[in-house]
Amino acid sequence: MAGCRSRWKELASEVARRCAGVVTVAVLIASCLAPNAAAEIAQEELARLFPQLKGQLTLGPTSGSPPAAEVRQSGKLVGYVFSTATVTRSVGFSGKPFDVLVGLAIDGTVAGARLVSHEEPILVIGVSPGGLDALVIGLRGTDIKAPIRPLASRRSGAPDHVAGATISSIVIREAVLRAARIVALSRGILGRSPSIAEVNRAQFATRAFAELLAEGGIARGVFKRSEFAPVAAQSDRPAEEVVLELHMALLTPPTIGQNLLGRREFERLEAKLAADQHAVLIAASGLYSLKGALWRQTGSFDRFQIVQGATTIRFSAEDHDNVERLAAAGAPEAREIGIFRIPLAARFDPGKPFRLELATGGDDRRAPDRSTIAVLEYRLPPKFLRAAVEPPPSPPPRAATETELWQEIWWSRQVEIALTAALLLSLGVILFSHDLLVRDVRRYAIVRISFLFATVIFLGLYAGAQLSVVHVVTFVHALLGGFSWEQFLLDPLVFILWSFVALALIFWGRGVFCGWLCPFGALQEILNQAARRLGVRQIEIPWPLHERLWPMKYVAFLLILGLSLKSARDAFVLAEIEPFKTVITLKLMRAWPFLLYAAAVLAAGLFIERFFCRYLCPLGAALAMPARLRLFEWLKRRPQCGRECRICAARCTVQAINPLGQIQPNECIYCLKCQANYYDATTCLPLIQRAQRRQATNGQVALTTGPKERDYE
Repeated sequence: MAGCRSRWKELASEVARRCAGVVTVAVLIASCLAPNAAAEIAQEELARLFPQLKGQLTLGPTSGSPPAAEVRQSGKLVGYVFSTATVTRSVGFSGKPFDVLVGLAIDGTVAGARLVSHEEPILVIGVSPGGLDALVIGLRGTDIKAPIRPLASRRSGAPDHVAGATISSIVIREAVLRAARIVALSRGILGRSPSIAEVNRAQFATRAFAELLAEGGIARGVFKRSEFAPVAAQSDRPAEEVVLELHMALLTPPTIGQNLLGRREFERLEAKLAADQHAVLIAASGLYSLKGALWRQTGSFDRFQIVQGATTIRFSAEDHDNVERLAAAGAPEAREIGIFRIPLAARFDPGKPFRLELATGGDDRRAPDRSTIAVLEYRLPPKFLRAAVEPPPSPPPRAATETELWQEIWWSRQVEIALTAALLLSLGVILFSHDLLVRDVRRYAIVRISFLFATVIFLGLYAGAQLSVVHVVTFVHALLGGFSWEQFLLDPLVFILWSFVALALIFWGRGVFCGWLCPFGALQEILNQAARRLGVRQIEIPWPLHERLWPMKYVAFLLILGLSLKSARDAFVLAEIEPFKTVITLKLMRAWPFLLYAAAVLAAGLFIERFFCRYLCPLGAALAMPARLRLFEWLKRRPQCGRECRICAARCTVQAINPLGQIQPNECIYCLKCQANYYDATTCLPLIQRAQRRQATNGQVALTTGPKERDYE
């Protein structure tokens, strides 16, 4: 009892501390939003955002675009304070907004950060507030001048996520860095050398391909056969025939880059570029290849180079992104299109002319017969440059997108994705050929238990790919407004599993997920099988009571969904009826009330197989609703089922077979146990009776054979 009281006191003090912190942050935000407010009220919070600065700090009014408040010490500007919600309209993995208060130092580093509000399901309840604090505090000292790499800190060893909430943590971290870069650009913190021209990154206007070409934003070069010595000798065709057409453009100005690539591709490129970095687009059509064939093996492009003054710029495969087609209206088709990021070391000046040189002599620039055969000159029109006397305007705030973020997450989890795909492929084989599998009871049992262990160990404990009713609620809210695929692509395994489950719902109903792919359900079944082997007596719920307990899970789902329309945070708290987060996602790293509830559910499952799946699971209820719309009815029954034999009903994993022998599709988890019984000649009563009749018939035949009767002895 003393330990329990102590634990409750700790929880109460933690709640009080968090509430006090929220009040303090609210005061700071209010002071930021009210120009005449006394900034000194937020001294404690300012000290947390700028811990490296000692002494009195003064917070100015919020101003500018994007909005940020100046922080001064003894009258000297030392940084800015801003909110990610106002700068990038940050949205979390759940699709709900979150807000981080950020302190940005004048040298372009994150001085400090504090998570103000969020509605991330995994972080709403049961996750230590200290973990959230450590995540945002771990951003301190991050240099925003470097390219944004949301997963880079994981490799460097810095804290980049809260245990059990990796995706939500990455989204929060990426929003802080993106917002900090936008504020830094607008305030001139990411200043450039005065000797280098600066592209106006805030100006955008819709332009067709022909308009960009006419304005000089795109350079075009047409080269005839007579100008290509290696090509001219290969044919008797006219010397005036066009054999190569080149287009080149500097992509950094939004009017050029966004029109040519499209908004999403342009934002992805921006995220890859450092603050002073530029990229060019080169498109080629004709008989001669711009890139050649050897760059995939050598890792470098040796057929062409860019020359600016005395600087020669060559590109490697790491600097290159392939483009399938141009997005600008009226853009011509091209054989090859590529984005080439210019290395920072080249000190490229976008205001000065440069040229593309294409050479022959193979892909080896050391070849003795190598010669330049095509030159395309380019100069960025002055209208795309920022005047030296012009104050740096802010780029327009845009919603934080995760296009490049989800791609990096997918690349970082290639092994898990491949293993998940293999697991789903094997399950597909099982489902489509289950008639062959279940004909051998021993083979079926081995495959079944092996798959359950793979689900628990790999999908659950290793990959953390536990689907939840929270995902259903998030999807419903996304459909109601602001749907974005990128939001769901942030967790690759969850996205892949939901895609498979959606197809399985159409073909077989809810049972494919519940019976094969749910780590918590698989864990219940494994523990129950172990309990049976240890002699634990099973409790059989009478059918009338069993049937009347079903609605509990449907009521739970409807309550969660309905409550989410009023308060997503409260709905996520109610979703704790699922012990998935405690057992699978957080791997038991939670307070004792959550552990006690999870233990109670698992203990009940030792006596009633899959107790939680039968009566309490809101996710199972959500998946069961469309179950009757499935295409396939592959589970076989016999006329004697329910009338003469109830073996399948008695052995059913979730008691989904009614007294009449009919399978209830809303409750069936497609474990195939009844199908194994269907083909088992030692279990299925009709098969046993058929064998007995056959033996009796054979005996009668033997009696009529007369002299050969001894042959049957």
